Amino acid sequence: MKKIMLLGGSPQQIPAIKYAKSKGFYTIVCDYLNDNPGQKFADKFYLESTTNMNQILEIAKKEKIDGIVAYASDPAASTAAYVSEQLGLNTNPYKSVEILSSKNKFRNFLKRNDFSVPKTLASKEFEEIEKGISAFNLPILMKPTDSSGSKGITKLYMLDNLEESFYLAKEFSREGMVIIEEFIEMDHDYLIGGDFFVLDGKLEFLGLLNCHRDNYVNPLVPVGKSFPAKIDSDRVKIIETELKKIIKILGLNFGGFNVEMMFNKDNELFFIEIGPRSGGNMIPELLKLVSEINMMELTIDKAMGEPVIKPKAKFNKYYATHNLHTKENGTLKSIEFDSELEKYIIKKEIYVEDNDQVSFFDSANKALGIIFMKFTSMEEMYSTLDRINNLIKIEVR
Repeated sequence: MKKIMLLGGSPQQIPAIKYAKSKGFYTIVCDYLNDNPGQKFADKFYLESTTNMNQILEIAKKEKIDGIVAYASDPAASTAAYVSEQLGLNTNPYKSVEILSSKNKFRNFLKRNDFSVPKTLASKEFEEIEKGISAFNLPILMKPTDSSGSKGITKLYMLDNLEESFYLAKEFSREGMVIIEEFIEMDHDYLIGGDFFVLDGKLEFLGLLNCHRDNYVNPLVPVGKSFPAKIDSDRVKIIETELKKIIKILGLNFGGFNVEMMFNKDNELFFIEIGPRSGGNMIPELLKLVSEINMMELTIDKAMGEPVIKPKAKFNKYYATHNLHTKENGTLKSIEFDSELEKYIIKKEIYVEDNDQVSFFDSANKALGIIFMKFTSMEEMYSTLDRINNLIKIEVR
């Protein structure tokens, strides 16, 4: 029986664990949380941080694994690549995954290879940031270099809170590194996001989505996605061309990758992030509905040396997701959906129960759940999403 190691057992990673089991693989899950829900679906569980590369490598050697996957997990992606290289398993180059896992390394990579990139400065020391800030135009973004889910990010219009924002970002950085960058004004309604799939070094699928934000709670944290993306065909071609360049330069081999990007008024494409794994917030599940392509299954099959057929998309309209969230800290009393919204909901994934403690939505991991919706027209979709906060009642006491 083939053995697969899956790094992480969160609710969003359960589909990968279940699929691996359905293929007859012996599943080994590693997670630093002893109450992660994924462990109950696995054949074996190790209570171990997925960022502890050497320890994960020792477990992998002990178990004689045939493949390793960090599904929907930024911190674990480097570990998966490192372990795979050490054991001669299917993987993307460890150095390339490291570049994609660090905002600072990724920005430097973009600069070196003549991609559009905002002015940036990275440091572990506040004094260096404070000294260099005078060369920047406001507003700026202050970010941890190696954190996901929009954790620790602040948009600064003035420098009054510069030091406070620096230490907030540093708190969320595993390496203690903070990056500032000039804010780019996009000339379109929604940030462009989604996932793409690479097979044998070639871009085989690109699933572009609109990225929605909640300006009343936190405009920097994604609250949902919708399809089709509001972007013209010429810009799609630009995105495809630039992604193919990146794939070639980095020597990417296979797997799902998450991407966020935007165009400015001069039609320059700026990559905000390319994550070395499929997107969180159940983006692969949304794209499966949209395209009938299951990137999670393709990734696991390829990692395990199983035959993989080149994916062919059949695009369906109109789909969206929304992350349930609150602007309060406290105890959850209830989540209620208006009947007008219920008729569009095709799936609910609720992570919390009544009387659970919930928190202000300042990062993606504070989501209370996610809903999937299907609409009959573009107008119906946007009209509903524009009013969605009025159609969901979340009571916190």
